[in-house]
Amino acid sequence: MKFLKPKFWNTKNNIFLIILWPISILFYFIIFLRRVCIRSNKFKIPVICIGNIYVGGTGKTPLSIEIAKELIILNKRPAIIKKFYKNQKDEHSMIQEKTNCLVLENNRIQAIKKAERENFELAILDDGFQDHTIQKDLNILCFNNKQLAGNELIFPAGPLREGLNSLKKAQIIIINGKKNEEFEKKIYNISKNIKIFYSEYIPENIEQFENKNLYAFAGIGNPNNFFELLSEYNLNVKKKIAFPDHYELSDDELDDIIEESNKNNFEIITTEKDFYRHKDRGFNKLKYLKINLKIYEKNKLINEILKHL
Repeated sequence: MKFLKPKFWNTKNNIFLIILWPISILFYFIIFLRRVCIRSNKFKIPVICIGNIYVGGTGKTPLSIEIAKELIILNKRPAIIKKFYKNQKDEHSMIQEKTNCLVLENNRIQAIKKAERENFELAILDDGFQDHTIQKDLNILCFNNKQLAGNELIFPAGPLREGLNSLKKAQIIIINGKKNEEFEKKIYNISKNIKIFYSEYIPENIEQFENKNLYAFAGIGNPNNFFELLSEYNLNVKKKIAFPDHYELSDDELDDIIEESNKNNFEIITTEKDFYRHKDRGFNKLKYLKINLKIYEKNKLINEILKHL
């Protein structure tokens, strides 16, 4: 979605909630009708869905990549399934370069059928929890500890694609960030059978940016998460600018960033997704923070996934 997330999505006391609530009710009704009316398709190969109910920025793609890598180590042949969106070439490039198992089509059903024809053993849906045309064998939902479920209201009054009760359809939840027992209780009150795991983003090249004045920009689901990570590692960020998710900088915007960084002797730093989005534009000053996704109890998680295959 091409917008920066409003601050009122993190509060339950705001005039905008009253104004937008009727639209959220309509949105919920549409979701309900789609779920009831759409026919679900079963496939020859198992389908793992890595999705979310929070609008963007929960780490689905890094998790899809990491799980695919682990399954490849176990001599499985997974396909990461993506529905083609022109503005998501950053994710497409990143997945293909890191795993070499991306299957990309105009819709997910076509992509899964293509994966079957090409003898992949299982499909990993990177996004698609709300796609009811596909019968999933396993649903994994992602949350980020900094946002969790926000004000727990459905879009546009809140950040949720569907209500928390939809967690009943999931078997595994992965929370990126610190342990949160209060949120865990909410999850278990909805479904006691869900398995909860935690993950963390670990920078790999932080020393490259130490003792330097930085100009940071990010066009991801939650740009502030990137800026806060830089702050946690005590990097000296002199200027930061946030763009909407999958935002492609115009030539003028790119020129402005380069000009200001040259003028002030700033080093430019961005996210890996932003780097992949702009790396072919002859922008040799662009550097990104390399991130490793650490999954706690990873072997236990993979064993849980294998149970459903």
